[in-house]
Amino acid sequence: MSEPAFAPSGAAHSTTTSERGSFCTARCSCGWYGPARRARSLAREDAETHVTTAGGDLPGQRQTPPPLG
Repeated sequence: MSEPAFAPSGAAHSTTTSERGSFCTARCSCGWYGPARRARSLAREDAETHVTTAGGDLPGQRQTPPPLG
């Protein structure tokens, strides 16, 4: 199940959560994704924190590098 959490108007970040087995991961339209969590609530918090900090990485979270070229 995917649960969208949208950034404030005018922002470029749109996040969702996705489940794989017993883990839930937050992902963003900018390429960011958070760590796999067993608790959906923690994945949602990761997404909210990402949107609030406009993409700042937090410990355990990764920023996908920009495409080459």
